[in-house]
Amino acid sequence: MKAGSGKGVKICLVVSAVLIAIVLLFVILGFTVFKAKHPITTVDSVTLKNLDVNLDILRLRVDLNVTLNVDASVENPNKVGFKYSDSTALLNYRGKLIGEAPLPAGEISSDETKGFNLTLTIMADRLLSDSQLYSDFTSGTLPLNTFLTISGKVNILGFIKVHVVSSSSCDFAVDISNKTVGKQECQYKTKL
Repeated sequence: MKAGSGKGVKICLVVSAVLIAIVLLFVILGFTVFKAKHPITTVDSVTLKNLDVNLDILRLRVDLNVTLNVDASVENPNKVGFKYSDSTALLNYRGKLIGEAPLPAGEISSDETKGFNLTLTIMADRLLSDSQLYSDFTSGTLPLNTFLTISGKVNILGFIKVHVVSSSSCDFAVDISNKTVGKQECQYKTKL
């Protein structure tokens, strides 16, 4: 009976060693090849679609209607897909929210860059009480900012889920006289 029980122990040790090796292989792959990387959100361009400005000198007021086309992209450098939830692109004037555009939920495949074409329209009623708008209008430039955040999950090896938030903030100025968008300065941030 001793010879049979030794054979069972050897089989148990071999099976255990193979299982440990497989688990170690998955852990090593999870922390190297399939390691979660930051999605990169980029504002590729901001173009002026529409600009209507009327100056009311008697009331020292500017009536403004601005529509911007914002081309943004999200690059997924991971070896697995990135699923993101509904989001919103925001348009700000001197720190005040003046416009937004929805970004519907979706998925970005591994090593894919997905482009988004967003249309942002200024909510003029939010600007009517801003005293700086009149001085910006008379100076000829309108300082604006776009802010885009995408939040989602990267699924690694089918059982490891990593939550990821990627955002970009771009400052730029609209030249009122020739209706063009000036130089952009963008900052990008990603949290795993």
